[in-house]
Amino acid sequence: MRIFNYSSLRRVTSNARRRCVAWPAWLAACVLAAGAAPAAAADDERATVPMVLQRVADGVYFVQGESAMGSALNQGFVSNAGVVVTDGGVLVVDALGTPALARRLIEEIAKVTTQSVHTVVVTHYHADHIYGLQAFQEAGARIVAHVGARHYIGSDTARLRLQASRDELFPWIDERTRVVEPDLWIDADATLTLGSTVVQLRPVGPAHTPEDLAVVLPAAGVVFAGDLVFRGRTPFVGQADSRRWIESLDRLIAAGPRVVVPGHGPASSDPAADLALTRDYLKHLRETMGRAAAELEPFEEAYARTDWSRFEAMPLFKQVNRMNAYNTFLLMEGQAGK
Repeated sequence: MRIFNYSSLRRVTSNARRRCVAWPAWLAACVLAAGAAPAAAADDERATVPMVLQRVADGVYFVQGESAMGSALNQGFVSNAGVVVTDGGVLVVDALGTPALARRLIEEIAKVTTQSVHTVVVTHYHADHIYGLQAFQEAGARIVAHVGARHYIGSDTARLRLQASRDELFPWIDERTRVVEPDLWIDADATLTLGSTVVQLRPVGPAHTPEDLAVVLPAAGVVFAGDLVFRGRTPFVGQADSRRWIESLDRLIAAGPRVVVPGHGPASSDPAADLALTRDYLKHLRETMGRAAAELEPFEEAYARTDWSRFEAMPLFKQVNRMNAYNTFLLMEGQAGK
């Protein structure tokens, strides 16, 4: 493990080469159909959704987003963010889904400490976790992420996702909202020292995304797991490497943390049982869709005959399960015979 004080983390220049990743055709079509979002003032909007710092250990908190798809109605507050108060400043884990939500989080932090936000660690570069970064950057915080996110920043994928968000989440996302590049990249296990608090950053991808990071507080026994873990809702699989995701969950369970804070849903004080549900859902997808791909069965037939009963009562199952299954079918089809 590399040991750093914060100031000694390796900086990677902002003009590093980036490669573009194609976005699904359905999203491009939606963006074109919607047209440009009206120019407006998301920066002038104040988030009014309920947001409460929940304490999980001494000086360690998180805020919990709604178990729903992001919308203007819930102001995009559908993911979690962590807060660690130290004598060397405040560490925030993930930035929430809009600048207004991030500013609201800064206000909530000020209710429990006079320390300012020193560092924001991004567990992964999905939209509902990153659009608040610009508010933290404007407040003087430095941003840390894994180098696996390089391919996303500046890509067509990021541009089209932001265009769609401007339509779906207006006025909370508007023409002034942007994707913010980290100040510091890491490419291996690293340690941040903020005052007397030691924080371990552990790459756990490629899994949910190529750039997954877990944020570990050894003294408190707390892990901020990002979207490696979903609680209280069906996971979003997307283009994930589900095999490695399962392996990462197994390692996290074996590590035996006292508390795991997921990217979505309530904190878990029984991680072995709660993390197993995400793992078992991914295994079920791979087993059922993998068998169909190996037998050259059409996806629709395979999906219709699959027993989803263990998972179908989970929130957002109807919204995301078919897409999860189809993406897994394509993944397993590509891996057949390998």
